[in-house]
Amino acid sequence: MGTAKDILGCKCPNCHKGNMFHRKATFISLGIPKMHERCPDCGYKFERETGFFFGAMFVSYGLAAAQMIATFVIFWYFIGLSPLNVFLIVVFMAALLSTLNFKWSRAIWLYLFFKEEK
Repeated sequence: MGTAKDILGCKCPNCHKGNMFHRKATFISLGIPKMHERCPDCGYKFERETGFFFGAMFVSYGLAAAQMIATFVIFWYFIGLSPLNVFLIVVFMAALLSTLNFKWSRAIWLYLFFKEEK
């Protein structure tokens, strides 16, 4: 459970204390989040090699698809809104969660390939 909490909080996989990004993860953030090059607490280098986070794009796609499907199911089947309203809500949720998806996908990708430094 601690690892999931650290991923959602975008904490360093090495020390679990330092933040991966300059600002905390929030729903409403304008602009692309800036990532620290190294952990502010332990010095762990986040980008293992050039282009390391390219794979995080696929994780982000999966997160966005899951969120859009969940939003669709809730508002179409359980609440029974019209197709246009459901579409607009799905698009709104995708836009609202895009910054969090960017951060979470990078955190998930980093944790998938984490090797502890001693």
